[in-house]
Amino acid sequence: MRIVVDDLSGPEIAAFLEEHIREMRATTPPESKHALDLDGLRRPEVTFWSVRDEGVIVACGAIKALDDVHAEVKSMRTAAARKRSGVASLLLGHLIAEAARMGFTRLSLETGSAEFFAPARSLYEKFGFTYCEPFADYRPDPLSVFMTRELV
Repeated sequence: MRIVVDDLSGPEIAAFLEEHIREMRATTPPESKHALDLDGLRRPEVTFWSVRDEGVIVACGAIKALDDVHAEVKSMRTAAARKRSGVASLLLGHLIAEAARMGFTRLSLETGSAEFFAPARSLYEKFGFTYCEPFADYRPDPLSVFMTRELV
């Protein structure tokens, strides 16, 4: 497996992310969906990675700079066929290391509160994220949970 910075120009990553947006729309009402579309992920404050296994995209994730010391995990997604295979742990470890390398001292995220998102919450807990209040432009939402961790 290879984790590479992705410029989001290829049709394969566009389709992979479109599937992510469809899945989020099916599980979360529009007012509680915070997934970024392609244009949002192409913004200069976002660095996006894809995970490829034998040339096929199996996962993706991004870091969005919120300020000089605080960043947010965005667009974490694993292909359905690769869930619970360790690829999400590999990617999240990479994102945490990259955020620290970029000079951030805090990494936060928003994810869903529904049962559908329980595996994601468990993964983030395993990597030291703890629950917190909304950050950045987020507002309290019963369908969202917010998590954060210090980077050392």
